[in-house]
Amino acid sequence: MHYQYNVKMSCSGCSNAVSKAVNRLEDIDKVETDLKTQTVDVYTAKVDYETVLEKIRKTGKEVLGGKVVA
Repeated sequence: MHYQYNVKMSCSGCSNAVSKAVNRLEDIDKVETDLKTQTVDVYTAKVDYETVLEKIRKTGKEVLGGKVVA
């Protein structure tokens, strides 16, 4: 699955914090953060959308939206 979240991130420290938090979940294949577009793309075969969403929220970053891409 490919999930995309719109996350309010203001610096590379923010994007690194989100990336590290999501990567701590088991069975995450890849995490890509993009400060310019304020997006976090997560690729996984086993973790559900809500679990990843909660992990991002626990970093303290505001999640403005998200979607399942594929």
